[in-house]
Amino acid sequence: RGAANATLGTEALRPAMLIEKAHAVLLTGGSAFGLAAADGILRYLEERGIGFAIGPVRVPIVSGAVIFDLLAGDPKARPNSDAGYAACAAATTRPEIGAVGAGTGATVAKGGDMSETRPGGVGIASARADRAVVAAVMVANSVGGIWDDDAHQWVAPLTRWDRSSHLLPGTNTTIGAVVTDARLTKDQANRVATVAHDGLARAVRPAHTMYDGDTIFCLATGAVEAPYDAVEAVAADVVARAIAAGVRAAQR
Repeated sequence: RGAANATLGTEALRPAMLIEKAHAVLLTGGSAFGLAAADGILRYLEERGIGFAIGPVRVPIVSGAVIFDLLAGDPKARPNSDAGYAACAAATTRPEIGAVGAGTGATVAKGGDMSETRPGGVGIASARADRAVVAAVMVANSVGGIWDDDAHQWVAPLTRWDRSSHLLPGTNTTIGAVVTDARLTKDQANRVATVAHDGLARAVRPAHTMYDGDTIFCLATGAVEAPYDAVEAVAADVVARAIAAGVRAAQR
């Protein structure tokens, strides 16, 4: 929904396209260079026989989105193929949040000069939706400030808006994914991803600007039957909570 997206393989996820399932989603830093991490994910999945079947061949479908963080620290320190593979191998049910992983170099509230920015980061939140669980993992790297809707307070306020500063298209974005164990069709998953942007707009103020490339995916394992409207109803809430949680953790 922003105007400066940097993504991989998103066209195949649209409702009219042939592919029904994606096997992984990459959320990474490093700007376009960070998309190299997708190669490591492809290798990891191929080794395990995971992918779209074409005869004896399995082709993993990997989509992704990046944030621009090359001005934070060493611009040569960015994810590569080995980093993508290692991330898959190290997957855990208890991931860290804050200034880690894709959120390591993330910053928010960038309306003035660099000295006024605040740390962004990776956040996670979840909620029940009938029999299903709906979770969000979000990486906040926005022009806008961060508002905690539950606490009714700013986590990282945007104190000024100076167009002569470093507001460059493509240098900011909030990316993430809504993940659920509910059974969803491809159309429904696309709808959840769209509705999830309502939560982004609650937490990031302003959101979806010309300088942001805001992107949200939706993944559904299909393990549980749950009403679609219940899943949709909580998607925006967990996205807003995840953004606030990640930025709050990064500032500790």
